[in-house]
Amino acid sequence: MSHSVGQVAGFAGITVRTLHHYDEIGLLSPSTRSSAGHRRYDDADLDRLQRILFYRELGFPLEEVAVLLDDPDSNPREHLRRQHALLSDRIARLQQMAAAVEHAMEAQRMGINLTPEEKFEVFGDFDPDQYGDEAHERWGHTDAYRESARRTASYTKEDWKRFQDEADGINRRFAALLAAGAAADSEEAMDAAEEHRNWIGRNCYSCSHEMHTCLGEMYVADERFTAYYDGVRPGLAVFVRDAIFANAVRAL
Repeated sequence: MSHSVGQVAGFAGITVRTLHHYDEIGLLSPSTRSSAGHRRYDDADLDRLQRILFYRELGFPLEEVAVLLDDPDSNPREHLRRQHALLSDRIARLQQMAAAVEHAMEAQRMGINLTPEEKFEVFGDFDPDQYGDEAHERWGHTDAYRESARRTASYTKEDWKRFQDEADGINRRFAALLAAGAAADSEEAMDAAEEHRNWIGRNCYSCSHEMHTCLGEMYVADERFTAYYDGVRPGLAVFVRDAIFANAVRAL
């Protein structure tokens, strides 16, 4: 039994455009075509799509997914075992983060001031002070860094909360677009990228499109930024980087 591209998109909760893209890059090519040349997917194709979506949800780039699936020494059972282990690790990590957030919420409700160690428990091994020192070392000589330091020096607790709330809103907008299968160079994604650039300009420093693309590259090149964005939704770091680049090209 075979299925049309529309049926498969409905089964999997993805877009027809995504299936077309998978076919174009050789990640998932339908086994047959109808007499009219339309794509038709059989059960083996559906099994492969399920594995692709598992890995995509776990944040694997599509190029790596192709390597994993086409490895002649692997088998479907091994894929499932590997995905189960990865999902279990993620669940454990999210449970730790949820516990830390609940701890912070309870402390606020009771009017308890958390220690710095407690505040950053949710970030695991990430050291904010060390990161601040690194930022100063890398960019302390730039006008953007000095402007950001000057502007944020006077921020109140409410200012920082507004800053973070705006960032969370932009991240949710990006994540929703990625989840809906939008292309990074779609109008909606580029508009979100422009909103992100303006958010930086309002709160930190004047951010040109050129500087914005450099930030986008850093979000992918630096594993800490990648972990931050992919923690919102797997694959989001690359999506944001690509949307930022597309927006810069549009501006030109």
